[in-house]
Amino acid sequence: EAAEEALDPETLTIGFARRFATYKRGTLLLRDKNRLASILNEPKRPVQVIFAGKAHPRDDAGKELLQQISSIAREPQFRRRMVFLENYDLSVARYLVQGVDVWLNTPLRPNEASGTSGMKALVNGVLNLSTLDGWWDEAYLDHSKDCPTFGWAIGKGESYAERSYQDQVEAEALYDLLERDVIPSFYDRRADGLPRKWISYMKSSIGNLCASFNTNRMIREYTERFYLAAHTDYERLSANGAALAKSLAESMARVREAWHHVRIRMLDSQLPAEIEMGESVRFQAAVQAGPLTPEDLRVELYAGRLNADGDIVEPVITEMKLAGQESDAYRYEVTAVPCCGSGRHGYTARVLPRNADMRHALVPGLITW
Repeated sequence: EAAEEALDPETLTIGFARRFATYKRGTLLLRDKNRLASILNEPKRPVQVIFAGKAHPRDDAGKELLQQISSIAREPQFRRRMVFLENYDLSVARYLVQGVDVWLNTPLRPNEASGTSGMKALVNGVLNLSTLDGWWDEAYLDHSKDCPTFGWAIGKGESYAERSYQDQVEAEALYDLLERDVIPSFYDRRADGLPRKWISYMKSSIGNLCASFNTNRMIREYTERFYLAAHTDYERLSANGAALAKSLAESMARVREAWHHVRIRMLDSQLPAEIEMGESVRFQAAVQAGPLTPEDLRVELYAGRLNADGDIVEPVITEMKLAGQESDAYRYEVTAVPCCGSGRHGYTARVLPRNADMRHALVPGLITW
């Protein structure tokens, strides 16, 4: 009898189903039960939530989250608007990603590796509501500026030192999104009863995201960018009794042995406190190379806008050219445009190994700033 009273096919339905690890924060939606009850039981615009999932057998904290949800779902104020489905498996997941209206994902940044359940919901016309982590961080930030609404981001990717405060901020942001955007959009109906705004969001979500977030694209990209390139490298390095591979190994061993001698310092760039956008500036650096030579090294200017923490973001990387030799160092310089926009900017330089036979120059342990 209780089951017959639960869930209504005409009600906005939110789904949350996955492995119950603590970082996924399955109970974030339940943080303020009074506010949630008000949202779910609004007479003209009700909402219902379906939870499902399992915890690892040895994850006691994850099991406690499941117990909390199961217990809250049985409370009188939630009995008709919230259910927890037991025995979560592929079959249950299949029905959920096809049957709900909104897919909720609330991982604590930056712990979510991907979030493939949200992609499965995507191809079924379900709209995603998620913190900016995993695939949604990429999808939302890349597409939200250029296309109509196709889902919602909880917060803006902020991180706070105190976990409890982080949960409070993002729970309030979640409730605000539901009340202000998600629920009104779903219940915005025309005379024919169709939620045309919601349907446009579904079409926008499918049209803008499905082409990128699917297995076909992933396999093709892996093949074209990595597997074929790796095969070509193998053929090239293994030819003639692996002559090129041996030469590269010997060269890198020599560079690695001598790398602790590499030192770099910025020289006077004559950079004023303020410069105009687009203005060119000459930068200089002195590099101590020890037994290595300029043929072994690539020196780069690394410049860009500074964030609130003083870190360079969106860097512009320009190779510096050898300009001369001093007593114990080589002098490099470049004339560059360090400012691509207004605001505070910073610059530094780095040294990387140079070898035409390397796939790329970013080798762990062989980068000097």
